[in-house]
Amino acid sequence: MEQRITLITLGVTGLARSKAFYEALGWRGQEVQETVFFQAGGLGLVLWGREKLARDSGLAPGTPGGFGGIVLAHNVRSDAEVDELLAAADLAGGTVTKPAVFNETGFYSGVFTDPDGHAWEVAHNPGLPLAEDGTVTLPDFGAA
Repeated sequence: MEQRITLITLGVTGLARSKAFYEALGWRGQEVQETVFFQAGGLGLVLWGREKLARDSGLAPGTPGGFGGIVLAHNVRSDAEVDELLAAADLAGGTVTKPAVFNETGFYSGVFTDPDGHAWEVAHNPGLPLAEDGTVTLPDFGAA
């Protein structure tokens, strides 16, 4: 298997509400057959009905809003951008679950959840610089 992620699909309980939330953060997408597709750099973020996604994946839908063991990350170019994005998520109807602080490893980050409880870390980590197009290339962390 090649090391690649092409799509991240979030199961949502209200497609229109979730689409409006991401649009309030500046994302632009396309709705096709009760599914919303956002271009996110070199991959796609997809919003699809939670029950439909679970059924399509052969899984039980579970309870919305509980921690699912995944946190999406959005790195930015400055500490101020972290604060701005957390404030925008709050205004758009998200919940800031961890206000921005300098964490144990020394970079500035905070976390919000979207209306369905999907967690997003917003971070400014100078050790993971962003290219002009927003992509990140992981450094060689050395032998572990």
